[in-house]
Amino acid sequence: MRRPASLILPFLLASCTLLQPAPAADETPEQATQRRAAAPRPEYNLAGYPPPVRDGYIDGCEMARKSEFGRKDEKRFAADASYRMGWNDGFSICSRK
Repeated sequence: MRRPASLILPFLLASCTLLQPAPAADETPEQATQRRAAAPRPEYNLAGYPPPVRDGYIDGCEMARKSEFGRKDEKRFAADASYRMGWNDGFSICSRK
């Protein structure tokens, strides 16, 4: 059975708007390091991953938890594939909890 696009399209658009995190103010790399240090440590061992992946994981996980430490560094997310991978992993894993 075929569903009209007019019934499905509003739900798709609504789901996209729900996933967008609130824009955060620009912060310096030093401020970002301090914020991540104050955030609770991840439950997973990230010791073997490079720093951009760990930073992204912490940021993404804290965004999923909606904590005060959560932030998505848009510039770094767009430019750094390792940070982006860590952020996506952290957000998706911590969203399930």
